[in-house]
Amino acid sequence: MKDLLYLKRYVQMHPDNKMGWYLLGKEYEREGQPGKANYCFNRSGGVYEAFETSKKPSDLWNDYEFKLIQQAQKRERRSIWIRRTLTVMMLFLLTLVPTVNAPQREGKAETALSGKTPDVGIAKEQPNNGKSSDRGQLLPPDKDKAIFTAAQAGGYGAGDNGIKPSPFARPGRLHGRLAVLEMKKNGDWLIWKRRMPLGYTLESSGPGAITYQSYNPQDCSCQPPEAGNLKDAAFAWTGEQEEQAMLYSAIKAYKNRTGQFPNELSDLLRPFPENWVSGTTQDMKEVFQPLLQKAKAEASGKDPSASKNAVDAKAGDGTFLGTWGSKPFFAEPLKIIVDKNNHRLAVVSGRVMLRNYKVGLGGERTPEGSFVITDKVMNPNGRSDGEFGSRGMQLSETNYAIHGTNDPDSFGKDESLGCIRMSQTDIEELFDLVPMGTPVIISKGGAPDELLAPQERFRTKREQDQTNPRRTYHWL
Repeated sequence: MKDLLYLKRYVQMHPDNKMGWYLLGKEYEREGQPGKANYCFNRSGGVYEAFETSKKPSDLWNDYEFKLIQQAQKRERRSIWIRRTLTVMMLFLLTLVPTVNAPQREGKAETALSGKTPDVGIAKEQPNNGKSSDRGQLLPPDKDKAIFTAAQAGGYGAGDNGIKPSPFARPGRLHGRLAVLEMKKNGDWLIWKRRMPLGYTLESSGPGAITYQSYNPQDCSCQPPEAGNLKDAAFAWTGEQEEQAMLYSAIKAYKNRTGQFPNELSDLLRPFPENWVSGTTQDMKEVFQPLLQKAKAEASGKDPSASKNAVDAKAGDGTFLGTWGSKPFFAEPLKIIVDKNNHRLAVVSGRVMLRNYKVGLGGERTPEGSFVITDKVMNPNGRSDGEFGSRGMQLSETNYAIHGTNDPDSFGKDESLGCIRMSQTDIEELFDLVPMGTPVIISKGGAPDELLAPQERFRTKREQDQTNPRRTYHWL
């Protein structure tokens, strides 16, 4: 798969290199993707005929492939080195500029960007007890804790690939330590995982100054410190962000269908058919009201982060204390994308992909277009081991649904009459992860081949009856 990516980059940069197209076609052929392989072979022209119809030794084109991949790797490493060098230079220049509130004599506070392990005790913080700063960023209750965010790997907070609001542009906003988790990019998507690598930390080290510490030895040419405690905290943080994304999506979907916001979390936890969410967690109980206020502020056209009431509510109970910007990481409601070409079902928020499952479809019998989840049913037709498995989610009052199956061999194939089939583990996680009212887009293309599902599946504690014994489903 890695060679495939390098060859794709190579032909993008050298579209007239027919040998490159031929080698890329051979990689697709190995991966079992004949359609893409044939496209590449057509682009390769006479090279394909020369190598496929002759008895030229295979090590000849293997050697050529190795040279192409090696060339692409060198170009990629050089590009990464140049980008990171420019970013470090930009950070250094920014630290020479004092903030509005910084005394002029302290305007040249130094930032540790040498690649050596910094003295993490350099930042002298005042106790804050979880209260908000005068710049709007909520502070960690003690300096040994960190606030978290995630950004594209290698982005270092620059431009659209990084952190918003950027601590690099206004170092005075950063109080305490910010830990940045790295998301890899796959096509148009940033890939979210429960266990993402810790890229680097930023720590305020004086007026207008930031101490930078990389945790990737390849980036800093150093031996980074151990990140055991930070990794554990990061894993807890990613779980909280998924719960908040699901609950926020449910609040928005409830408003879209009913015309009003839920008053209490219990409004989303009623028995079928009003089971907007499948269950709760302790974090969901704690964040419901702050998320509700965020959704109401957005509906009224106000910036929730600029709302004094919203900030006061967060400061009072420390709800979003652990996230950079004092608000949930996922700003957009969850959405499901079904890719008929790759037999994939993905869960996304904006340009971030949280999950990507392998599914069974019905080929041309599976309709394309925009749908919405209207029913969430446990044990359709009274069985957990029937043709629809243990969970089902109906699409827009049609006979199409996303459901389990008793035919696992159909995954990756077009054997259904139009429905979307998932394994029991995947459908049970999806049932808990997305609320009723979630948009579903079915099309040809859109999701990558790479599967994405954590070992630690998303689960909620169910508190209501979500079966429907009064109806026999005839999904296709």
